[in-house]
Amino acid sequence: MTTTKKTLRAAVPAALFASAALALTGCATDPAADGTERTATPTAAGATRITLTHDGGLLVLDGDLRVVSDDAIDGFTRVNPAGDGRHVLVTVPDGFRVLDTATDPALTDAVFPADTGGHAVVHGDRTALFADGTGDVTTFDNTELDGDDLPETSTTRSAAAHHGVAIELEDGTLLTTVGTEERRSGVRALDADGEELARSEACPDVHGEGAVSGEVAVFGCTDGALVYDDGSFEKIDAPTEYGRTGNLFTTPTSPVAVGDYNDDPDSEGYLLDQIALIDAASGKYTVADMPEGVGFTFRDLGRGPGDEAVVLGSDGALHTFDETTGERLDSFPVIDAWEGPAEWQDAHPALEVAGDVAYVTDPAEQRVHAVDLTTGKVVASSDELPGVPNEIAVA
Repeated sequence: MTTTKKTLRAAVPAALFASAALALTGCATDPAADGTERTATPTAAGATRITLTHDGGLLVLDGDLRVVSDDAIDGFTRVNPAGDGRHVLVTVPDGFRVLDTATDPALTDAVFPADTGGHAVVHGDRTALFADGTGDVTTFDNTELDGDDLPETSTTRSAAAHHGVAIELEDGTLLTTVGTEERRSGVRALDADGEELARSEACPDVHGEGAVSGEVAVFGCTDGALVYDDGSFEKIDAPTEYGRTGNLFTTPTSPVAVGDYNDDPDSEGYLLDQIALIDAASGKYTVADMPEGVGFTFRDLGRGPGDEAVVLGSDGALHTFDETTGERLDSFPVIDAWEGPAEWQDAHPALEVAGDVAYVTDPAEQRVHAVDLTTGKVVASSDELPGVPNEIAVA
């Protein structure tokens, strides 16, 4: 492992970029799609931006859910907020390209280089980018993004390429996964100088991450969760022998990480019907059931304004759960019932929560809706969009 620091200038990728999603909202702290918390810069309602991907295009909507831009884009890609409340990172063949979501949304020429860019994780003012093709991690101060020149970065090498993830804590500790192209086994902790502090390889197929209250990091495993706190790792076992959590959603005000849960290694399809509630403080691992016959996918989880779990069900309703007990609190109908996708990349309803508002995509009707989570009311809906919405992000 080596750690290097350098300043990167803007770069223009040779290949065409793919689809993206972003938004700019007037909110406080909200959980990101990758499971970590982020704080958006408060903005006026007129500056709000919601971005959606569709096959061959990228849509940007204003606060009234009206389309303000529609750019042609080839293929499928992932997008993540950069962490500064304005920019979004678009996965392109050369790495992560910076998209400016200001008044006139535009892709910049700035690209963070990465071989097979994967997860981008925001925690506070630090953003960690993982390159699956090398296992390298690039971190930077997201408050220094200006959209043209990239900020100073730090690069940490991995022993082997793998589909991984990393998160940098406020004290400079970098947590990054351990694995190979064939298997992932755990997480290591490095100090600000790149020296290894601790390691655990007790987290098979590690996937999903987040930081709960107290700067405690949680990672999902196929048999529970791995917790890092104050220099050491601890394993919290799932209540079943096989109990996979692949996506985690956290807030800085709760010790509980919310994730998806699968107790059947032979299950087929992408719909799940249980959620994991992992209390990093007490070590308690609770599983809550969705209503009978209702499922969800990895795109359908979030956290509400009171830290509650929010799930967009295949019945078309938003369901909320107490994050500590797993008690179902309420259900709000939003869209028609839907079926799980044939492939995970296929367009299907997605949820993104920003403060008190839940944004729900409706591929069947080619629309997007805004739901006030304090009342359960749909407060805005778009007209029919130029394409079927797929991914959505709120920055």
